[in-house]
Amino acid sequence: MLQYSVGILTSPSTAWRRLAELSEHSRAILLLYPAIWAALPAFAWFYGTTQIGWTVGLNDDVVRLTEESAVVISFLFYAAMVGAVVAIGYFIHWMADTYGAESTLTKGIMIASITATPLFLMGLVGFYPILWLDMLLGVLALSWSVYLLYLGIPIVMQIPQERGFLFASAVIAIALVVLITLMVVSVLAWDWGAAPAFTN
Repeated sequence: MLQYSVGILTSPSTAWRRLAELSEHSRAILLLYPAIWAALPAFAWFYGTTQIGWTVGLNDDVVRLTEESAVVISFLFYAAMVGAVVAIGYFIHWMADTYGAESTLTKGIMIASITATPLFLMGLVGFYPILWLDMLLGVLALSWSVYLLYLGIPIVMQIPQERGFLFASAVIAIALVVLITLMVVSVLAWDWGAAPAFTN
């Protein structure tokens, strides 16, 4: 799995071609990919928000979460990351016929998982929460993920570039819907008892 993570960041076209040639059994093993990688940002943010903390504006007071609160939020964060990848992967598979591509659910989840690699890695900034730096790196990671999606869809789905562009654009639209859904669920989770609790 590590070879695909390094490959997708250093030589994405080659990595996508190798992924396109995988058997269905090998793709099934890659279903563990988001489950493993999503644990890194969840742990990083748990540590950063409970041990390091952050400041707001020009105020020098360090804000930290209690460990009990951070455990719940980190678990929900982990579940949201894995759930989002699986949901986007499902819709990649579901839309494949529309764009003349042959797909399986495993292939769709694999594409979504590999595309999310920069976002998983960016989550490691949670070890030291600095708002402006986290936002900047988040935008860079998101841009790289979008690039990987537009590059990878035509290669893995074996469709022409023009159709691949439309397919990837539709996946971006689905990803935005998933993001909004996660935001709504986050607000509801706060009402149901998963609101952050801060240390004194």
